[in-house]
Amino acid sequence: MAPPAEGIATLKDAKDRFGFTHVQSEQFFPEWRTGLAEITTVERSDLDVLRRRYVYHREHGDLLEGTVMLLLVSPLLAIAGFYDPPFRIKAEPSVELVIDDGEEVLRGQIDVLILQDRFWVIVLESKKTTLSAWAALPQALSYLMANPLPNKPVFGLLTNGDDILFIKVTQNTAPQYSTSRIFAPFIDSQELYTVLQIIKSISQRVLSES
Repeated sequence: MAPPAEGIATLKDAKDRFGFTHVQSEQFFPEWRTGLAEITTVERSDLDVLRRRYVYHREHGDLLEGTVMLLLVSPLLAIAGFYDPPFRIKAEPSVELVIDDGEEVLRGQIDVLILQDRFWVIVLESKKTTLSAWAALPQALSYLMANPLPNKPVFGLLTNGDDILFIKVTQNTAPQYSTSRIFAPFIDSQELYTVLQIIKSISQRVLSES
């Protein structure tokens, strides 16, 4: 089970509790930058349908976490092959996310799906306003520290539905992390294609090290 996220509201909190260092070298997290896996014509077609459905529902207002899971996360993982052998999936209980942005206290929920113990999918729902994926990064790092295989890197995908952020954490000598840029796949279909390429690249690494 993931560690409790209470008291982890800022990156400084995560650094103070776990000793995290932010690594900015491109060599630390190459999985989202280079050598990306190819995607097929069928996968592109499936992603186009996914994007079209999401945009249709998103145009009618903000989407709750359950709807984001239904419209985005679940079909994306299915296209990536994460629901088929040899992958396994389990869910963590939802926890409350509380962030004080200086003007108001923002409350939300985060749900976590764990695949093969090495790839964590963190879905963010805001109850008061739309929280950015960056806002949930400190608590996401707290979750990733629960990797049951600390000698191997663990990866995360953090999304609020509109934005997608990838995370990599290692614990070899001391906890280190790095992130991708934010992907906004519903502004440009190519963004969603790249997201799937990154997911497939990470899955290939996870399987090769199993």
